[in-house]
Amino acid sequence: MVERRQERDQVGAGRRHAGIAAFVAGLLVTLAFFAFFPGLPHVIDWGAIIVALLMGALARWVCQTWMARGSKAKSR
Repeated sequence: MVERRQERDQVGAGRRHAGIAAFVAGLLVTLAFFAFFPGLPHVIDWGAIIVALLMGALARWVCQTWMARGSKAKSR
């Protein structure tokens, strides 16, 4: 029972770390897009920051969903 709980804690920690990494990656990619894409003003304003935060949250949600789907397929 203790081993199973430790295994779940490790899986949960892995998902948490992957979610954080996905959020940061989505945030940085979006900010880089707004900073360096030709034709856009090269200014990071509040709109770009809000969009970057939303894209980071979307990336985290996609990562969490993908990992949950993978763990369900493994348990079958």
